[in-house]
Amino acid sequence: MAMPDQKVASDAPITVIIPCFRCSATIWRAIDSIVHQTQKPAEVILVEDASGDGTLKVLRSIEEQHSAYVKVIALKENKGAAGARNAGWDAARQPYIAFLDADDAWHPKKIEVQLGCMMRNPEYGLVGHAHVLLDGDTADWAEPLCSFQVSAVSNFSALLSNPFGTLTVMLKSKLPFRFKEGKRYIEDYLLWLQIILSGVPAAFINAPLAATFKADYGEDGLSAQLWKMELGELGAYWQIYKDGLVGLPLTLGFLAYSLIKYVRRLIIVAMRRLDRDRT
Repeated sequence: MAMPDQKVASDAPITVIIPCFRCSATIWRAIDSIVHQTQKPAEVILVEDASGDGTLKVLRSIEEQHSAYVKVIALKENKGAAGARNAGWDAARQPYIAFLDADDAWHPKKIEVQLGCMMRNPEYGLVGHAHVLLDGDTADWAEPLCSFQVSAVSNFSALLSNPFGTLTVMLKSKLPFRFKEGKRYIEDYLLWLQIILSGVPAAFINAPLAATFKADYGEDGLSAQLWKMELGELGAYWQIYKDGLVGLPLTLGFLAYSLIKYVRRLIIVAMRRLDRDRT
């Protein structure tokens, strides 16, 4: 559990947005990873997405403990991660926004490195980075953060696959985009595509500045629902076609490519289950 701050140094012009839905078991780990940043964010918004359990009480406790920079927004009805993030985005007061999920965590130098990248390269409107899968319930950053590279993200590479996990993204809050309300699968990828294909420069930092605690697909939660995720990706490609960001031939090609990737994921999940059964 996070300890009270002795002195809060709100020196990073960033709003951190965390959608919270029935996350009492993991939210403290996420908050700890923010508290221990080498550069603290000026604002953290916890968006309680009408959990209907004790989540709001836990979030209010966090807000009281870190009242200098934590704010809770309680939604009256469940909107999903997209709607919750938009609510936080609309309330943000800082020029940069970073997203974190309630069951993930950040490297202590995440804000320092990523904000530094964006401020040295003001043309970038969107920057993401690598992340790692950790075992257990705690974020043990055993490997020191040494050198890393920053590379531009091209339109084509973004179309090939989602370049960023949501927990890795930092963007300029003034961008005229939002997550698509009501879309509950692959809503993040759709947003990144809309931003990048609209001509906003984006970059990738090849440093593992965040951690998840479950595989990207094939385990519990949203990631277990592979077909719904596939439909979400197909819908994202179709949406950018309707937005006029790509032509029909390219869209059809990426729809086919997405289905091939889906079959590959099914095979990987099946192999994992075989390995578990053998052990």
